[in-house]
Amino acid sequence: MKRIISTLLIGGLATAPAVCLAADSYRWLHVTIDTPWMIFLILLPMVLIPAVLMAILYWKFAGTTPESRKREAAELAASKPRVDKSESID
Repeated sequence: MKRIISTLLIGGLATAPAVCLAADSYRWLHVTIDTPWMIFLILLPMVLIPAVLMAILYWKFAGTTPESRKREAAELAASKPRVDKSESID
């Protein structure tokens, strides 16, 4: 029953657009002298964030090979103390 009601509600909302809201939406589409700057300020982080992240990751992994990373992981695992799970703490 809920599915039928929700389908009818969504169908009704899709077929009956809110004309009064659409008439008011054009006031947001006015282009002013600030519009290019706003577009620039929105797009700037979208371009720079991946570039900065790529530079940081390149710098972090520069000069390393998969073999050296495996060796470092093995050394780290060997340096950690082993805990025997059969021993109880009490």
